[in-house]
Amino acid sequence: MSSGWTAWRDVSANERLASEQALEHLAEDGFVVTSRELSRDGPWRLSIFGEGERPTLHGDWTWEELPDKDWVAENQRSFQPFQVGPFWVHPSHNAEGIPAASIPLRIDAGLAFGTGTHATTSGCLEMLATLDPDETSNAVDVGCGSGILAIGMAKLWKRPVLGGDNDAEAVEVAIENAERNGAAALCRFFTSIGLRAPELATRAPYDLIVANILAGPLMELSESFAAAVRTGGRVLLSGLLVEQADMILSTYKRRGFVFERAIDRETGGADWRTLLLRKA
Repeated sequence: MSSGWTAWRDVSANERLASEQALEHLAEDGFVVTSRELSRDGPWRLSIFGEGERPTLHGDWTWEELPDKDWVAENQRSFQPFQVGPFWVHPSHNAEGIPAASIPLRIDAGLAFGTGTHATTSGCLEMLATLDPDETSNAVDVGCGSGILAIGMAKLWKRPVLGGDNDAEAVEVAIENAERNGAAALCRFFTSIGLRAPELATRAPYDLIVANILAGPLMELSESFAAAVRTGGRVLLSGLLVEQADMILSTYKRRGFVFERAIDRETGGADWRTLLLRKA
């Protein structure tokens, strides 16, 4: 055991996703990186735990020395396997006891939005398991982050799935996670703002677009999503608080979508909603 340190910084909800993605390389280097919402409307607290030399961080961070402790072991104990729908989400250090007939997803602890522990990600996994495989032949995960949702779709339906993220490092992480989960042959990830990358744009019209991002970007992408989904196709939207749902629904109804169903889950004292909409 050795002495360690922690650093934290508070950011607005609009800054959260980009700030988390900018720290992904630290998680890969063995640092513990987490995020949590401090209040229903934000802000979010980004925290980093480590030992030895401090990394170079951009922005206004608060630093604190920590007592002697095995922080890696502490982090591993904090991320235990869990079931959501047919999926068994587990970290690399705990691959035992996988329930029979479940679909294992190996995702290591790091940023909350990418491990499946956040209400938005688990809500998406639960919703995906309710869909008819015959109606999801052509699917894409926009803002894929760690790739967990695209990997989950590929393993659930045993077919190719595309994913895209505006952060090139996140795309690299998604590719690595697909390899770890035996889904590299089915998952292809690209750096893309929305569906702009040629590899994603040319695959339209889609049967299903999954986007677990934030309310603001979901509204900004509504027109492009409507153009890229076939009639009768669906969008699965998450990353929004319950009180933001009416705003999202109103925007997508203007684009020709109708409400099908929703899943509400709680994380960090806030209630989050996952929406399934169909293009009429």
